[in-house]
Amino acid sequence: MTAQGGPEVLRLVDLPDPQPGPGQILIRVEAAAVNFSDVMRRRGDDYPVPTPSPFVPGAEVAGTVVALGESVDGPAVGTPVFAMVGADASGGYAELAVAFAPNVIPIPPGLEPNAAAGIVVAGLAATVMLTETLGIKEGQSVFIPAAAGGVGGYAVQIAKLLGAGNVIAGASTEAKRQIALDFGADHAIDYSDPHWVKTVRDLTGGTGVDAALEMSGGDRLSESLGLLAPFGSLVVFGSVSGTPGRLDETAILPWLYDPAPNQSVVGFNLGPWFELRLPTAIAALQQLIGWVGSGQVRVPATHAFPLAEAAEAHRLLESGATTGKLILKP
Repeated sequence: MTAQGGPEVLRLVDLPDPQPGPGQILIRVEAAAVNFSDVMRRRGDDYPVPTPSPFVPGAEVAGTVVALGESVDGPAVGTPVFAMVGADASGGYAELAVAFAPNVIPIPPGLEPNAAAGIVVAGLAATVMLTETLGIKEGQSVFIPAAAGGVGGYAVQIAKLLGAGNVIAGASTEAKRQIALDFGADHAIDYSDPHWVKTVRDLTGGTGVDAALEMSGGDRLSESLGLLAPFGSLVVFGSVSGTPGRLDETAILPWLYDPAPNQSVVGFNLGPWFELRLPTAIAALQQLIGWVGSGQVRVPATHAFPLAEAAEAHRLLESGATTGKLILKP
């Protein structure tokens, strides 16, 4: 894309083949995941790193190693891999993509490329948020929005795996709520209902949840504070509405003075975990791969589109009409 805007700015063009530099690996892409961060960067939303022009979206791919850059020992050429790509999580919507060697992992036996392509951003984000940021403990209650999607589908399963006693899933349609229940949620509620916060609190006996995720932005951020029990934590990992969530004094002061003190709000961005806490990120990814390999965690369903239909995939994701993970096939 050469400009930011609607899905129509995504165009299929011919570019010179990328070459791996020192410490990099060139991958022939078989599947590229579509993430909401791609939509945000395409629209020009606030984002943690700049989006240059021209720009090739796509943070994660699965494919085959084509070439190794200087000082890279492996994986060997021909190895099926999945990876985070680019220096700024970009370049995946292509036939060839470059990734730094530590971000390239061989695909475990039995895992299809379409499924592998969507593990890193969605699956790892859910894993790190629940195990590290929130530190979910046995018996805790958790609210997970968009529970039929990529991050949400992983999060429901991982929360149960960590011992959460009451996982409450949010989804906008009956079909999506059934998907969340199939993933193991204890309850699934319609969080497009104006009384959704009360519904969640009622499912906790009125005390609120110990932990919650939030990714909508706008008014949903301040509404989500009403979900929390004393000492509860809210992790904000996105703003899919395109409107940043805002907190004012009337939302913050009750944390100090009401009978529900010591609540916290934490922002989450997966990128700095690779930059500043790489060993933790790699360990979490290995844990996730182990769960998937053992069948303890199911990869959310994938829905594939030709690369030329990237704009349509963006339209569907942006509309909220999708479940599971959208994949582009070069």
